[in-house]
Amino acid sequence: MSDSVVIVGGGLGASRLAENLRGNQFAAPITILSAEEYLPYDRPPLSKVTLTDDAARVDLKPAEFYIDADIDVRLGARVVSVDTADRHVVVETLDGERSPVPYGTLVLATGLRPRTFPGEGGDLAGVHVIRTFDDAVALREEIGGARTAVVIGAGFIGCEAAASLIKRGLDVSVVEPAPTPLAAALGPVIGQFVARLHTEAGVKMTTGVGVTRLLGTDGRVSAAELDDGTVLETDLVVVGIGGYPDLTYLDGSDIELADRATGGGIACDHLGHTSAPNVFAIGDAANWADAHGDRHRVEHWNHTVEQAVTVAAEIEEHALPAPTVPYFWSDQYDLKVQLLGSPRPDDEVHVVDDDGRKFLAYYSRDGILTGVVGAGRVGKLMKTRPHLLTETPIADLLG
Repeated sequence: MSDSVVIVGGGLGASRLAENLRGNQFAAPITILSAEEYLPYDRPPLSKVTLTDDAARVDLKPAEFYIDADIDVRLGARVVSVDTADRHVVVETLDGERSPVPYGTLVLATGLRPRTFPGEGGDLAGVHVIRTFDDAVALREEIGGARTAVVIGAGFIGCEAAASLIKRGLDVSVVEPAPTPLAAALGPVIGQFVARLHTEAGVKMTTGVGVTRLLGTDGRVSAAELDDGTVLETDLVVVGIGGYPDLTYLDGSDIELADRATGGGIACDHLGHTSAPNVFAIGDAANWADAHGDRHRVEHWNHTVEQAVTVAAEIEEHALPAPTVPYFWSDQYDLKVQLLGSPRPDDEVHVVDDDGRKFLAYYSRDGILTGVVGAGRVGKLMKTRPHLLTETPIADLLG
């Protein structure tokens, strides 16, 4: 399809796409443009081992891989605009210089920016987000001098951060407006099981209430005020309220964006093609259509990996890979919370195994299995994968 590939973004999607292309004997030039100053690294460890073990970055590939595979990785190269008519992007370096980079095929893999605390006090020292390696290091460097922490948001990042902070010996409080942790992703039934894990570990879980403002002393956060009037004194605040695709670099281009009602991001068909010729999008910022034409923007590690495989096949005009079952995991304490399929939080939940800590549950919609979620039940969960490749009546599994 093209004589060169330029990938915008320096994360998982960029690394895996380049690896797939070279692995399939794609010989044309490949360039990765990364706004960060590090080689592509894995983000899931940031809220876990990077906080707890003073670990270095978990690079996805060593520098030698990119050299040996003849992949040009340009660090500190932020793309500020895209011209699909002349087929080039404009890159701004760390010293502010701008220059065009031509492409034959362009792949947008720019990921997300974390949402910061929107209320008063969000700019105080001691208030952190976790999206980049530098974010995680900045938080890690303050843990040793802290006794207490408030985590705002009980999504996956918030839950993982809470588990890491309590492991480091802090007194941790989690504040979540929804009735349970992970309610938006998994619904309240499984959310209650996750809340149990954290409560048993010593986390103070406050749900059904939000944070109104952050209070400070001498420019540093000292407390979080909740909307019920409660004030939680704290040395640190971790904001885990999700992220958003920052697509300002696409302003003025003819690349279509998806409607916010479907999750926003870059509108793609079911193979990653955008509205512009020879331009694809993968990863957290990409909103792919499914086989029915419905759009979904999915922020899962495995989803990005699979999109990279598909787009590599499209670029090389190879056969597409076989369909796979969506998969996601989250490490919390000594348990791996895993999800197979595409359940919705309002699906019917069937708990089939619960020993007070580990659990397994099926999700169904209109009598058909939609997903399986478990903690500490790896074998049982993985055995259900074939049932999610076809329309399986939930009654067949419940016996």
